[in-house]
Amino acid sequence: MGGEVLKSVALILFILMYAIIILKQKYRVHAVLAAALLYLLSGILPLSTVIPSINWNVLLMISGTMVIVYFFIESRMPNLLADLILDRCKNVCHVIIFMSLFAGAISAFIDNVATVLMVAPVALVICKKLKISPLPMVLSIAVSSNLQGAATLVGDTTSIMLGDFAKMDFLDFFFMKGRPGIFFAVELGALLTVPIMLFLFRKLNQPVQAEEHSSVEDIFPSAALISVVILLILASFIPNKPDITNGLICCTLGLICCIHDLRHQGNAKRVQKALLSVDFETLLLLFGLF
Repeated sequence: MGGEVLKSVALILFILMYAIIILKQKYRVHAVLAAALLYLLSGILPLSTVIPSINWNVLLMISGTMVIVYFFIESRMPNLLADLILDRCKNVCHVIIFMSLFAGAISAFIDNVATVLMVAPVALVICKKLKISPLPMVLSIAVSSNLQGAATLVGDTTSIMLGDFAKMDFLDFFFMKGRPGIFFAVELGALLTVPIMLFLFRKLNQPVQAEEHSSVEDIFPSAALISVVILLILASFIPNKPDITNGLICCTLGLICCIHDLRHQGNAKRVQKALLSVDFETLLLLFGLF
């Protein structure tokens, strides 16, 4: 095929793929992988460029973080956080707002998918204790997480890819070339969501209170999550680092969590569940898109 024809075919396949993703979300992975295969068969994407085209750094980051998040949930830390939040909020509306801002703050430093997986269990525990529908809280968490993921270099797949391409470090998202960066615009948007949520959830004024505080079984997964954030920030300042540095950090800490759990709990099945907790559908989706 000629160059112009290939461009037209590539554009048509791209549009069809996204149409299926939007209209038939059940088949989104199939659509993405099929489009990627057609790109290869038609010669749009040379076979020799497939491996370099895939952003292994992002895939490894998400995989490692999901493993850590599994142990974080199993440690019952979300239950304790739920109790502490209930102690400090007056009603359900305030709980939803606090949880949204909490998720946004975490999402600024951890991938959106992992953030929702980490915060959603806290939200579900709260909703179960209050005997209310989790829908408003989970939706608010998802929106806030998606918004504030763009605030820093390590908060979102898109930010990571942008930073890698433009050779940006962590501080460039705050100030770049002497001007305020995207961080401040994103945080302003987050603050403006507060009055909107106060209006939307104004009728959810039931008082809340934690009856008793849950006990945490293991503090190590929480320390691992904090370590992920700190190490990703520090790694952004290292010049000429390998492209998969961030992914190796997350996977290494995920592996350390597995070893720690195996040594202290002696339960190989839980480690197996941790590895299987990785959202392979999301990874395949990103694999095909890359």
